[in-house]
Amino acid sequence: MEAAARLARLRREAAEYYRGHRVPERMEEALNALFPLCPEDLYGELANYLSKFSKAPVISRLVGRKVFDGVGQPTLEVEIYCTVKNYEKRICSTVMATHSQIPEHALPETIEADEKERNDSVHTAVEWVNESLSSMLRDLEPTDQCQADKILGEYFANKVEGKKEIEKQEEGQEGEEKQEEEEAAKVAPAPALRHSAPTSKPKKGGKGKKVLVEVTPIPPAEPAEPALCGSLAIGGTSLAIAKAGATILHIPLYLHTALLKHNQEAPKEMTLPLPMVTLLNCEKNSPTKLKLVKEVMLIPPVELSFKQPGPQTDIKKGKAQKALAPALKGMSHLGCLTTGYDSLEQLLLQMQIACNNLGLELGKDMYLALNCAAHGLMDYGKEKYEILTGTFKSPDEMVAMYVEMINKFPFIIALIDPLRKEDREQWSSICCALGSKCYLIAEDAATQISKLKTDQNINVATCSGVVLKYINQTKVSDLIELTGILDGQRHITILGSPDGESSDESLVDLAVGLGARFLKLGGLSRGERVAKYNRLLAIEEELAANGALREAKLEFVDFAEESQPEQLPDVLPAPEQD
Repeated sequence: MEAAARLARLRREAAEYYRGHRVPERMEEALNALFPLCPEDLYGELANYLSKFSKAPVISRLVGRKVFDGVGQPTLEVEIYCTVKNYEKRICSTVMATHSQIPEHALPETIEADEKERNDSVHTAVEWVNESLSSMLRDLEPTDQCQADKILGEYFANKVEGKKEIEKQEEGQEGEEKQEEEEAAKVAPAPALRHSAPTSKPKKGGKGKKVLVEVTPIPPAEPAEPALCGSLAIGGTSLAIAKAGATILHIPLYLHTALLKHNQEAPKEMTLPLPMVTLLNCEKNSPTKLKLVKEVMLIPPVELSFKQPGPQTDIKKGKAQKALAPALKGMSHLGCLTTGYDSLEQLLLQMQIACNNLGLELGKDMYLALNCAAHGLMDYGKEKYEILTGTFKSPDEMVAMYVEMINKFPFIIALIDPLRKEDREQWSSICCALGSKCYLIAEDAATQISKLKTDQNINVATCSGVVLKYINQTKVSDLIELTGILDGQRHITILGSPDGESSDESLVDLAVGLGARFLKLGGLSRGERVAKYNRLLAIEEELAANGALREAKLEFVDFAEESQPEQLPDVLPAPEQD
């Protein structure tokens, strides 16, 4: 009797429970909807139909671990696990790329110190992910990128403040005397006085008077802002959540990124970024004389599909490397040939000959971009750039040299870091002189993204566009915000691959989703770089198949014709570097 009563009670509770969740109603809807279709896998189709009523997946935990990047350096991998239909499931992972500012041929002790700092940073990042961030992000929907990045940003800001507090306490313990010395060191030296030549010829019987002229020294190099130990955890977690969100929504990451940027409004067409394919890496410390050029890159014309059909594919995509084999010294970590030249003309003429031998005409079938990396050319004793061994030019002379170069070689349509970021007047001059026919792009000449977040009125130089790199504490939301500002100020966006690239292909999806004009990935060698070119091919094929591929355009800005000088766009900060 008691057993029967218990069973009846359970039946009533079950009926109430299922009615409360509208199960009978939903089952009837599903059966009515599926019967006309008579699906081959009835239970699979029932599962699909009812799954839309299930709870949204939420993050259950994060897993951080130490792995190695494409050049064998330690970096961070972040895995995302979610609770999906009551079960924990691994959704995706991401591996962060790393960037080092250690110069070529650095001293052994400098390299050793950098390696120790890198190892410490990765170890700290793994701890942040596995402990604090995993707990803070638990139960958050991975599709809520804004909330995730807000939590990550607040966590990082607290870490920065904590570090400042520790440094402040350490300074206090060192005593007032050391503090005074540090403050004195921060005081800028007075402008140097130099003797100039006589301003006029002396009259007969008289003597020419030497005049003391105040000469303003060149601005000193701004010190690189050090990355906070463990900052990889922020960028790695943000990107992993973006990938998880795309996976949960069953859409590619590039479309998920575009939806995030455009407030969930799906674009009807998307433009592929043009690849900047690094062909040559010119060593500045080689026995050859030329120091002005760090990288030589090929840019295809906009009408040429990246996936060129037919037998000409191989010719269009990389045989120029074979034509330059006599200059070969080895393969760079950038996935290209390492070489050196004695003059700029020698380099550019050999590029022309190599392309002509392959049936390619520079300026029609292919264009060139040069990465000058001018920040590494300045001789601060002479206050001039050393463009060739023993040949020096002032910032103003550099501008004149670039104008002559572009006029002589019009197939060069982009210069990256032609000047240091501190030479702001010359940036304005070169943009006015060349901006209508050549992109003047800031990479290392741009400032850190952290300064953009704290000071919207930062005063930096004029340029055509900025190379952005996804490293350290950069978040997906940061790139979305920054590219939106760049778009509004007629700048172009270039997403760049750092030196320590990983096998993760997400950078390509981000570039497509953000609407970047160019994608700077290095050469067509090394697996971690080729994987990204292959991903670009796959996206192009998918967009073309869906009728959503829009042709890119090469549009320059004529800075000289801007009516209001104060309206000229400024260089916006790029992601912070190690």
